Amino acid sequence: MRVEVLGGVERRRRWSHDDKIRIIEETLAPGAKVTEVARRNGIAASVVFTWRRQARTVEKVGPYFAPVQIATAETGEQAAKVVPEADRRVRPVPVARTGLIEIDFGSRGRVRVDAQVDADALARVLDVLERR
Repeated sequence: MRVEVLGGVERRRRWSHDDKIRIIEETLAPGAKVTEVARRNGIAASVVFTWRRQARTVEKVGPYFAPVQIATAETGEQAAKVVPEADRRVRPVPVARTGLIEIDFGSRGRVRVDAQVDADALARVLDVLERR
């Protein structure tokens, strides 16, 4: 019977943020397999899958800034010239409406309100859209 005694204290490895990003990027290359990348770097594949999941959720957390375009009040024809041709989602706003705010929820919808909006009704609409 053979007995092998391992000396030393086993400890967890600490990976720097740059190393984690490098390893995740290796797994995203065309034809790359997570298990092979993990084996090359001496890591369990489950750890790499966890890092990848965390990297996906980090991007979605927290508020972010959206592009805003402020235009002067012009006639409908003049306003149409100001709007870039490539952005078809932006439409000219009629001059008669003041204090217009547009909230774009991407594929979930868009809300436009002006200064005369009922604040309670708007809060209910935004609550419903947030739960979608």
